Formats: sequence, structure tokens, C-alpha cells
Amino acid sequence: MKRFQIPKFLAEIDYLLFALTFLLIGIGILSIASAGVDAEGLRFSYEYIKQIIWAALGSILFILTLSLDVSRLKDYTVFVYLAIVLVLLYTRFAGRLVNGARSWIGIGEYGIQPSEFAKIATILFLARYLESNEARTSFSRLLGSGTIAAVPVLLILSQPDFGSALVFFPILIVMLYMGGVDTRYVFFILLTIAATFILLIMPLAGKFFFGPRNPIELLYSQSGLLLAVSLFLILMLALSGTGWLVFKKKYYFWLTYVFSVVDLSILISWVAGKVLKEYQIMRLMVFLNPNADPQGAGWNIIQSVTAIGSGGFLGKGYLQGTQSHARFIPQQSTDFIFSIIAEEWGFLGVSILIAVFGVFLYRIVLLVGSTKDKYSSLVCAGLFGMFFFHFLINVGMAIGVMPITGIPLYFISYGGSSLWAGMTAVGILLGISARRYRM
Repeated sequence: MKRFQIPKFLAEIDYLLFALTFLLIGIGILSIASAGVDAEGLRFSYEYIKQIIWAALGSILFILTLSLDVSRLKDYTVFVYLAIVLVLLYTRFAGRLVNGARSWIGIGEYGIQPSEFAKIATILFLARYLESNEARTSFSRLLGSGTIAAVPVLLILSQPDFGSALVFFPILIVMLYMGGVDTRYVFFILLTIAATFILLIMPLAGKFFFGPRNPIELLYSQSGLLLAVSLFLILMLALSGTGWLVFKKKYYFWLTYVFSVVDLSILISWVAGKVLKEYQIMRLMVFLNPNADPQGAGWNIIQSVTAIGSGGFLGKGYLQGTQSHARFIPQQSTDFIFSIIAEEWGFLGVSILIAVFGVFLYRIVLLVGSTKDKYSSLVCAGLFGMFFFHFLINVGMAIGVMPITGIPLYFISYGGSSLWAGMTAVGILLGISARRYRM
């Protein structure tokens, strides 16, 4: 009688990553169930049942992507990318309007958010581009990669959904670094993001922190002066760029570098300011001082921090949260689900949750280093950037140290789209882990 043996393919799978994923999904379902109970102990929401259904259906995507060998399908990723771009274009004009953003498509109350899947499609295509263009210069690879990322970013930003659009930047940064692009260009993106953020919130920051008729407000009210400054900066970029191309001097390169960061930041912040609504920009700014608008954009952070602080070391116990059950925490089953966990399970509980996420991310890092196939390694790096940024921003905005961007906590926050995207991503990772030693 032959002894049963696990197929070699399944034997190579990272079972710890597999277990951590479903542990996080289970924690999420329990937390969503708690978020649906009011102060009298009565259930007003059955979102947790929907989340269970999403998880069951997501298991199909999980198994499907686990069985795929992404490295053999890399030549087809351009079609996946183009398809998701078309879906985003359709969503922009015909999608359902939810919370001020036209970012959903579906039938009736059921729908999906294409931007979640656009992240994965972009990662797959961007990995293909970086792998197949290793011989090109870092600058040309930066331009090509930036263009690939910019198309979905602009479409998502036009919905407008700033949070989802923002996720593409850490994905791009991590993949450029792992793809061997000169670190000067990686830092170029980081500096541009930082400068764009400052320029975007500056008008409102001046109003709320320095009062009316402050120097910042006066500066932004002078359209002629702003235009003159912008034209001057464009001229300086053109001159320094010409000097770099003609004389090949290093200082001309760095002048071009600096003016490129400044000019690009001005352009992006101007576009974002035209697309985003004032309350969305306020959410980005108010974490610096929630009391600047305590009944408006600052309310979310104040209530979230209050709930987290009330949990203490051991928490109040499951289904015993007061802030959440009194429904003081906004979007408590989605954006601020971490606050419920902190209130009910305390510092000890969130420490365990953070440790679980930490091990989850560490397993992906190990996979990046152990995968022999360059394309698969780049895909893993992009997915790491996606998961890490979601975790960092969601937890950070819950404790009041990051801007409120509406980014969910993967596997924990309520929502079929983010859960499906997360399970699809883990399926891809596990499929890569099973084949990681193959060249």
C-alpha cells in the first residue's frame, strides 16, 4: 500500500504565510461583528456575514492565483494592465458614487472597487517592464516605470480617490529599488511626494494654523505672483537641463534634479487641488492638529485616539467597547477598525496584531530574497510595498500620526474588494513560493 505524499508543488508553499493570512481574516470578521453592535448590545449591522461570504468567494481567487505560474504568464501582463485601465476609465464616468468618489462598479448594493485590483495589475506589468529593460539607463527606466504607474494613478485620482492613488507610489519606489534603478531616482520620487503633500495642504494649513490674512493665504491669493514664480522655476529647469545635456557637469545635473522635484510637485499639487474636494484635503492636513477642526475633519482622529487610549493595557473585552458601541468612531468597520481592536483588546492585543502583520511582511521579504526568478522577485517586492503601505497608513491614521486617506487595513477592514485583492495577492505570493527555487 503506497503511503500518501504531499505533491511537491504543495510541499514548497510558505504555510506560515498561508496561516497568517487566514488568521488575520478571522480577526477581521470578529472585529467587524463587534463593530455592528450598539451600546445596548443590539446588533444593527450584519456586515460580518457579508465579510464571511466575501472570504469564501475570495478563496476561489486565492486558489486560482496560487495555481498560476506568474513567471510563465508575464508576457500577457500588458493585456491585464490595459484591461484594468479600461475598467478604471469606465468607472470614472459610469461608476457608482460612494462617499463623494465615483470609484465603484456593480449591480444594486453589490459592487467592486477596481482600483484595488489595479494595484496588482500594475505590479505585474511593471515587474515585466523592469525585468525586460535591465540594460537601459536608470533615467529611461524611471520614465517608463513612472508612465506605467501614472496612468492608473491619474484615473483613480480623477474619481477622486486620493488614498488608493497614493498606494501606487510606495509600490513604484520599492520596485524601482529592487529593479536596480539608481537610488537618486528613487529618492526623486520620495522628495516629490513630500513636496507635493506640503504644497497641497499649505493653503488650508495657513488658514487653520495662522488665522485669516496670513502670509501663506496672501501668497496663494496673488495669482499673478504665483504664475510668475512658476514660469521662473520652469525657466530654471530648462536652463539647468540644457547645461547638463551640453556640458555634462555634475552641478548642472543636481540643479536639474532639484528644479525637477519642485516643478513636478507644483504641477501635481495644482492638479490634485483641482480634483480633490476641500474636505479631502482637510483630512490630509488635520492630523497635524485635530483640534483645528474638532467637529469636522478632526473628529475622526479625536474619537479614534480616545477609543485606543481607553483600552488600556488589556482592553475592555470583546464586545465591551464603549466608544465603538456608542458609534462615536466613524467608519468603524472599515477605515478605523484598528481603533475597535485597540479598545477591546488593549495594548497587548494590538501588539499581537502588529506582530502578526510584522511576521506576515517578513515572510514576503524572505520570499523576495529567496526567489531565483527576477520577475517573480520584483512582483513580491511590489506586493510587499502594497501591504506595508496599507498597514502603515491605516494604523498610523488610527493613532493620529498619519493623514486620513481612507486606506483599509488588509484582511481586517470590512470590504469585499480589499479582501479579494489581498487574497489574490497572497495567492500570487504562495504560488511564487512554491516555485521560488526554479530559474
